[in-house]
Amino acid sequence: MGTGMKIVTMAQNVPGPVAVARLVTGGATAIKIEAPWGDPLEGFCKSWYDELHASVTIARLDLKSADGMRSLVDLLGAVDVFITSHRPAALERLGLDAAALAQRFPLLRHLNIVGDTAHPNEAGHDLTYQAQAGLLQDGMPKTLLADLLGAERAHAAVIEMMHLGPGGRRVVGLFDALSTLTAPLRHGLTAPGGVLGGANPAYGIYAARDGRVAVGALEPHFRERLYTALGLADGSPLAATMLTKTAAEWEQWGHERDIPIRVITATDWSADR
Repeated sequence: MGTGMKIVTMAQNVPGPVAVARLVTGGATAIKIEAPWGDPLEGFCKSWYDELHASVTIARLDLKSADGMRSLVDLLGAVDVFITSHRPAALERLGLDAAALAQRFPLLRHLNIVGDTAHPNEAGHDLTYQAQAGLLQDGMPKTLLADLLGAERAHAAVIEMMHLGPGGRRVVGLFDALSTLTAPLRHGLTAPGGVLGGANPAYGIYAARDGRVAVGALEPHFRERLYTALGLADGSPLAATMLTKTAAEWEQWGHERDIPIRVITATDWSADR
């Protein structure tokens, strides 16, 4: 999907690098422009930074200097796609806003990743976009939903622009990308008391004798099989019953009866770093 595509990217942190890494995997070549002090992701999580940039050429330029901007301009004249992750006001200060790019590089495709397309100059990060969307519970989220969905949209936008021909401008919003994820909540499916929000005892999270399990007997045939195997009336509470076996025993019990029950893992990913 990216064979022969030439990219210059200034997008830092997570969404841009993830999108570019996918494009490079598909055959694109990419040069990443970083500030002299580098991408913050390298300091936050060097192992992931290294993984995402394994096949990306890094060039550190001071774009506030004439030499640095001249080097960037030379690069932009020789590529198909320019990816940024800047607030519009910042791009305008650099002379890299959409109007300036269209005038100077009419054949260049430009993708800009912002936080919220309705308020593109407001500051934010994945955590605040999840908060804004109503997706946060107690504790910190275990993944970067807005960043990673935004990366998928950015990847798709670049592919679309390449198919449409030279030129073109796209803006991807990280908060906007969460709209797909919030649909089950907005429609009440996963809201408290919703069918997938705790109202159905055959679909939920339970403490076992040790550990916890996820029970997903949602469809009628799974639900009937679950309650029949347990010797309980349909719709009976399951909390007390689930305490009678370990989490691993319940998973095996479900496997033997073709009932979706899985141990909730608490993997220590630090061993991989």
